[in-house]
Amino acid sequence: MKKLLILGAGCGGCIIANKMRKKLDEKEWKITIIDRSTVNHYQPGWLFVPFGVYDIKDCVRPLSGFIPKGVDFVNEEITNIDPVGKVVTTTNGKHDYDWIVVATGCSIMPDEIEGMMDGWKKNIHDFYTPNGAQALFHKLQRFEKGKMILNIAEMPIKCPVAPLEFLFLADWYFSTQDTRHNIEIELVTPLTGAFTKPVAASILGKICEEKNIKIVPNFEIAAVDAERGVIESMKGDEVEFDLMVAIPPNFGSQVIIDSDIGDPMGYLKTDHYTLKSPDYENMYILGDATNVPTSKAGSVTHFEADVLVENLHRDIEGLAPRPEFDGHSNCFIVTGYEKAALIDFNYKVEPLPGKYPFPGVGPFGLLEESYMNYWGKMMFKWVYFNLMLKGKDLPLEPQMFMAGKKRPGGF
Repeated sequence: MKKLLILGAGCGGCIIANKMRKKLDEKEWKITIIDRSTVNHYQPGWLFVPFGVYDIKDCVRPLSGFIPKGVDFVNEEITNIDPVGKVVTTTNGKHDYDWIVVATGCSIMPDEIEGMMDGWKKNIHDFYTPNGAQALFHKLQRFEKGKMILNIAEMPIKCPVAPLEFLFLADWYFSTQDTRHNIEIELVTPLTGAFTKPVAASILGKICEEKNIKIVPNFEIAAVDAERGVIESMKGDEVEFDLMVAIPPNFGSQVIIDSDIGDPMGYLKTDHYTLKSPDYENMYILGDATNVPTSKAGSVTHFEADVLVENLHRDIEGLAPRPEFDGHSNCFIVTGYEKAALIDFNYKVEPLPGKYPFPGVGPFGLLEESYMNYWGKMMFKWVYFNLMLKGKDLPLEPQMFMAGKKRPGGF
């Protein structure tokens, strides 16, 4: 019997397990998925925890609900990946394979920044982990005066719009607490503005200005002095803070680094269009584990998964994989007060203003704030747990036309 091994049971791993089980004959193919956790997190939900909109329990479901019949689940830590010998080692054994899909994700590394750990969970917090989001919830309840900064250490990071969403929600939250007039809010970023693409950066920057959120651009963090409440840049510039919300460097899985199969940050070299490994035989890579130049976000993983499944199946059948992934990404950006904006882009086309058609509901506004966009964002948690992870086709894949150009469609 041939063996397909899937590493990681997050968003990408669950989608691949469900879709590939439908394509491969169960009598001929054994599919195994390995992960150290027994639960799946809706990671975009962590953003809302510090503000009391969600609790962590709202963002968690047992993995048993997403791993399909006919797929074996191994609840163990992965300790080594040998793509030459086609063997994966875990804490309790070894697993050989014929084909492998690596979907091991990425995570924050605060200890990569000098001095950051001195203030961790004191005057420095994060919302990129469940525990961090919960600790920040308690911190914000007591923060009534002073300067709060959000610092992005470097790119890439999971969901590049999440920092802006946090700041917009913070503006809303402090306003509801009647403390906004006592609190300065700043975005300290290595980027040249509010976002990575110029049109979106200009529009989102104006929203920041309207909300009295200052942007400190081109700031490459070198160190943190938690006792003084100061971050220092590579150039020697300093920014003071009373509360720092940190987005430290994002690294791929440690096992990628330990196995010496990726780059120094733990990302695997990936063909940008087929999602196949150019370095190792019979390997495909998905989601945050890739080094493809697009957002590390759940929507990207969904779009990648559709291409990866078809290419993996073609490869197994002896056909060449097709270069069909175009870097498609889209994301709702919560702006506070039950409003949100929406962006949609790919490798070649940047986010632009326009409309996103949604039959039966009405168009979502692109790069404009609306109540409909907000409820679209909140609805997505249901879509994630009930459709996406189970490998089901999402409700629609409309085509978008903006500024006279055909744009990538889909949710």
